[in-house]
Amino acid sequence: MKVSKGKLEAQLAEIADMDKPDLQQRWVQLTGMPAPRVSLAMLRLAVAYELQAKALGGLSKQARQRLEGAGSKKAAGQDVRPGMRLAREHGGVVHVVTIGEQGEVCWNGKQWRSLSEVARAITGTRWSGPAFFGLRDAQRAA
Repeated sequence: MKVSKGKLEAQLAEIADMDKPDLQQRWVQLTGMPAPRVSLAMLRLAVAYELQAKALGGLSKQARQRLEGAGSKKAAGQDVRPGMRLAREHGGVVHVVTIGEQGEVCWNGKQWRSLSEVARAITGTRWSGPAFFGLRDAQRAA
């Protein structure tokens, strides 16, 4: 179903007064898929987006790719497991961090709250701990 730019404003105004069954039907007409099980307000937003995407062309290819990839990346802390040893050379010194059985971060005989806190102590500047210890690059390659 192609939506012209001239009719877009009228159709957007129209959906503001639709009830949920009418919005669900409109969703099916626009997308060819069953309506998502969401609140009336969210369904109204979704239908409005679909109308605008049909009229104006939707997201760019680059934006779609970024959104598709965003959900598949793991959080940096998920790769850290009990028993791991992370090593990093900085300033001519090799620093080794051990991850304890309960996920605690140990370095220089002391327990730390996070890898980032350790990286900050080593460098004297704000660092992402996972990036400093090479976990972030490993995720991108995976």
